[in-house]
Amino acid sequence: MSANTSLGVAHFSAIDVEPAKFVSLAAAAGFSSVGLRLHPAFPGAPYYELPTGSHAARDVKARLDGEGISLYDIEFVVIGPDFDAAALTSVLEAASALGARRLSVCGDDSDRERLVANFVALCDLAASFGMGVDLENMGWRTVASFDDSLSIVQESERGNAGALVDALHFFRNGGQANDVSAAPQGTIRSIQLCDARGPAPITADQKVSEARTGRFAPGLGELPVASLMRVLPAGAAVSVEVPIHPSQAPEEHLRHLHDAARALTG
Repeated sequence: MSANTSLGVAHFSAIDVEPAKFVSLAAAAGFSSVGLRLHPAFPGAPYYELPTGSHAARDVKARLDGEGISLYDIEFVVIGPDFDAAALTSVLEAASALGARRLSVCGDDSDRERLVANFVALCDLAASFGMGVDLENMGWRTVASFDDSLSIVQESERGNAGALVDALHFFRNGGQANDVSAAPQGTIRSIQLCDARGPAPITADQKVSEARTGRFAPGLGELPVASLMRVLPAGAAVSVEVPIHPSQAPEEHLRHLHDAARALTG
């Protein structure tokens, strides 16, 4: 990763900030792109609706254009046993209208054949809107490790499919930097930076807690994030995802994340 690498920031870093304001704060902090949460990650999770042609969508588009930054991806979708790709048509349409390039998902279905089929269906739907799909591993989900996500991406045989490398989930579930350098070209499109401290959590509840409240800015923890930076695939987008502490102001938090990530570029 060089000093010229563009940096994005995930909405989860300040999820209580509505999309238009988040765009402006991200730009002020120095980021070149943003991700937006347009679908709930779990029941009751915060998210924002930006229907195509709505006032809210027009406001976000105006902010993106005015600030000179882009919408890289949207999140977050769980591909479970009852998943229906078609139900996401309006979300993908809205995201595409705003310029989004990727959709982040995770897999949580023990029926692998069905999981792969649903992932393929989603990739095909996303492709119709000019978008791709990144599969993120999470230790408490069926797709728990990077190897799991990469194998499904390869099995899908879809050119717009990718295995998302989130530093926390990647390293906490057995990933090593050489796994990234060994991955086939084009299978890793997106990298999310963060850090963590202490021993890896063991139970599912502990893993969830760390992912949602235990992240640190990249380089300020104990994960070998620097090693990940040395093997970034050519063309992969890099963003930061670290939820804000309740006592912090969003402006300060986003600037802190930007500066910490930039420090890793040397």
